[in-house]
Amino acid sequence: MTIDRIVFAVAGSFILISVFLSQYHSVNWLWFTAFVGANLLQSAFSGFCPMAIILKKLGVKSGCAF
Repeated sequence: MTIDRIVFAVAGSFILISVFLSQYHSVNWLWFTAFVGANLLQSAFSGFCPMAIILKKLGVKSGCAF
């Protein structure tokens, strides 16, 4: 998997988990959902993604596999 796909998978998982937790634990978990969405939005405009930087330092390959 590439960095982009891992970031999308982790962000999607965080969103689904926090929505689940908001239904069964506390509605305040929706703030975490908003945080993940805001981070994805700012990343689209600025190109800065903290998770991508961490994954790159861990040696995950970036770019297309072609």
